[in-house]
Amino acid sequence: MTGLASARGVGASIGAVVVAAAAVVEYVRTDHLGEAAEASVAALLAVAVVWLAVTLPGSTPRGAAIGGAFVLAGILTWTSTDRPIVIWGALAIAGLAFAVWGRPWISGLRSLPGLGAAWTGLSYWLLGIVGALLVGHLTVGVQRLAYAGVFTLAALAVVAFVRSTGRDPSVGVAAAVLVGIAALLLAGSGSVFDTVREAPAGSGQLMRDRFWGGLDLFYHPNSLAGLGVVAAIRIGLDRAFATWQRLAVTGLAGLLLTLSDSRTGIVFAAAAALLHAVLVLRRRRPDLPDYRRRWAAMATPFVILALVLVFTGGYVNLTRDRLNTAATPNSTRIDAATSGRTDTWRQVLTDWQDAGVAEKLFGDATTSRAVVTRTDDGAPVDGPRRQLNTDNAAVGAFRRGGVLGAVAFLVGVGLLVAHAVRRRRDGTAPAAWFTVAVAAILPTIATEDWVLGGTNGAIWILLLAGEAFLVARGQPTTRWRGWERSTTRRSSAAAVASSAGS
Repeated sequence: MTGLASARGVGASIGAVVVAAAAVVEYVRTDHLGEAAEASVAALLAVAVVWLAVTLPGSTPRGAAIGGAFVLAGILTWTSTDRPIVIWGALAIAGLAFAVWGRPWISGLRSLPGLGAAWTGLSYWLLGIVGALLVGHLTVGVQRLAYAGVFTLAALAVVAFVRSTGRDPSVGVAAAVLVGIAALLLAGSGSVFDTVREAPAGSGQLMRDRFWGGLDLFYHPNSLAGLGVVAAIRIGLDRAFATWQRLAVTGLAGLLLTLSDSRTGIVFAAAAALLHAVLVLRRRRPDLPDYRRRWAAMATPFVILALVLVFTGGYVNLTRDRLNTAATPNSTRIDAATSGRTDTWRQVLTDWQDAGVAEKLFGDATTSRAVVTRTDDGAPVDGPRRQLNTDNAAVGAFRRGGVLGAVAFLVGVGLLVAHAVRRRRDGTAPAAWFTVAVAAILPTIATEDWVLGGTNGAIWILLLAGEAFLVARGQPTTRWRGWERSTTRRSSAAAVASSAGS
């Protein structure tokens, strides 16, 4: 108890220093006591989120490190857009760690085709490599090989951890997600409560009413909202966590939905709330919290969602032009309701129709991430074209992996859903949080690339961790084929010797 009290004291002291530092920094920047006070409140919230993360029972250092690598990569994608060497450096370090943790590789590779998340997050990279080589784009092929290597090694590290320990790495991943959220809240503490906030250069400057972070530490608001919702699903639907932890992470998700003003996040959260209510009514999942007041438990997520809609402007806000292109001089007009998504999807189809057979089958090979460029992207007409994501997982798989990529994506989604709803052969039901996460994320396929992984793959790696724990747990582990064969020969020789002796 003395050691625990000492650790709490040290943690409280560090937290107090962080809060004070945030207030001082904001006061120096603005010379305004009110702004400094707001920054201290936001910093206190960030410290509380870190405390929530480190107190989660069942969290493991390796799970947290794997999840943290993806959270960091996602943040760097927006923070270091013009410095790709930083992103590649972080991925290289993560890849080395994954390579060490992912052994035995051959045995792990055999398990990956049985995981739906592996199909959705890895297959298009492999297909894209083939497509790039077929059209002679060697540089793109090499870059895709590097991406595929890092993310495949991450999947192998998850599988190896589950097999070797029998523990669930998703708790550690969720803890890393919370720490990443806390870092963004702390970095953006000076503008959390402002109506005009810091944002990265480019299209982010058109959405400064949404929370991105601050002090050159940014993350897309939609992705931030997704992290909050998936953390709430992982922690809020598991009785292994204390009531205060489940309530705290649910409230945090509501706050992030408000700050990010994310329509996709609201759809994700609403689907999760509805599915949670269904499971509570059915009472067939022993891992769900033992709610004393079931109706209150079912209503809580909906109440939070209602508050989010009130604070973000309700239905009118859900359909407004997020990029505000009408007010941007000399800009091209885009579809306002979808923030240009439908325009991007049409461009993907146009590019596919104009492509050769190899790219039709294996995906666009123009760039390593198969980004989309349009002449009507909402940017100033005389400015450079933006590199756009597809913001649709199905279209993204089609863009990156062609027709074969789209088929592989459908296979992956089918496997994910099957694992989320079916019982195992031993009668074990999938975890309630995993069922809800997979089912709730299906509607967001239409507007986000979350299940495709990549550098913004924190949600993907959490789903993969949950699926691996469900499917790969208890499977035998072998080092490599040569070791397997030699073991078989030794066993056979021992059996023959024993028979001769008898």
